[in-house]
Amino acid sequence: MMDYQKILYSSDQGIARITLNRPDKRNALDNEILVELRDAFDEAARDESVRVVALAGAGKDFCSGADLAALRRISEATVMENVADARGFSELFIQMRHHPRPIIAAVRGRALAGGCGIATACDIILATESAQFGYPEVNIGFIPAMVMAILRRSVSEKRAFELITGGEIITAQAARDMGIINRVFADDRFDDEVEAYVNRLAAKSASAVSLAKNLLYHMDAMSFEAAIEAGVQLNAITRMTEDCKRGIERFLKKT
Repeated sequence: MMDYQKILYSSDQGIARITLNRPDKRNALDNEILVELRDAFDEAARDESVRVVALAGAGKDFCSGADLAALRRISEATVMENVADARGFSELFIQMRHHPRPIIAAVRGRALAGGCGIATACDIILATESAQFGYPEVNIGFIPAMVMAILRRSVSEKRAFELITGGEIITAQAARDMGIINRVFADDRFDDEVEAYVNRLAAKSASAVSLAKNLLYHMDAMSFEAAIEAGVQLNAITRMTEDCKRGIERFLKKT
């Protein structure tokens, strides 16, 4: 495991906790923090005791997007340098999509631009009532290009278009109504509600949750018939897992 400088990582009782740890900069993103994030997700994937990954930001905000130095480099870089830089971000999104464990974002404060992109790339988003979300890149002549692949799977096409071209900051409740996030909790109960939610998911069958995540996202580009057949194959595989066998045995004993 890396000697992390810009994130915190811990694992206990089946939960890997990753915290963006630049509170003085609103957890702004740079190349180093993206590298550390990828390493932390790898560490959680390798640890067989991990059942859920919880991602949060230190301080008042989840993540405000790219830091000023990163933006300056973007404006001065060549085309090929910018392609390489963008690919590093895209690989994080792909890694999160393919991660064997569910990833939960716990969002306080602002999740904007690249920070909103990272939250959107998580499997589940929990937020405080006062949290704010947005893809404001268009306001500086930029676009949230890679996160579009995830956003258009979360909301309608017209909603996605409005979000990425309007660049407006929206409330947590509006984000929930659109389908961007899953749950909104009162600010003063947020920590307890998140902990309860994470623990409930961690208590589920690890093999069943992992297989379900894999199949759900694997269906993205499939025809209906191909998706049904993929379901047949994963259904059969799930039946053979120890979790399923034990679960059936417990159910039959109850009845």
